[in-house]
Amino acid sequence: MKHFFLVGFGGFVGAVARYQLGGLVLHHTTEWKFPLSTFCVNVLGCLLAGVLAGLVEKHDFFVADMRIFLFTGLLGGFTTFSAFGLETTYLLQRHDFLWAGFNIISSVVLGIVAIWLGIKVVL
Repeated sequence: MKHFFLVGFGGFVGAVARYQLGGLVLHHTTEWKFPLSTFCVNVLGCLLAGVLAGLVEKHDFFVADMRIFLFTGLLGGFTTFSAFGLETTYLLQRHDFLWAGFNIISSVVLGIVAIWLGIKVVL
């Protein structure tokens, strides 16, 4: 039950942070054709995931509960793109280039196809 609370609270904090940062960037880029708000959130989420993963890997920095709060909760609520980036990076570090490429291509292409299909089902 504790893990549900940690993930839920972390997700709450991450989602609010995404809303705040996304809104701030969007406020200054309303005329842009590029979705800079989402881009910034995704890149920042990946940077944070990388820094946290490095601290865990090099220094065993966080206890298991804190890792659940930070990675699954906070970063999951902020952007799941960071999980995608982190998992793909781990595949690349293990020299699983085929699986990394498959993850990149299939996630992007099938994600877009799934959104298109979902819209078509409703419309």
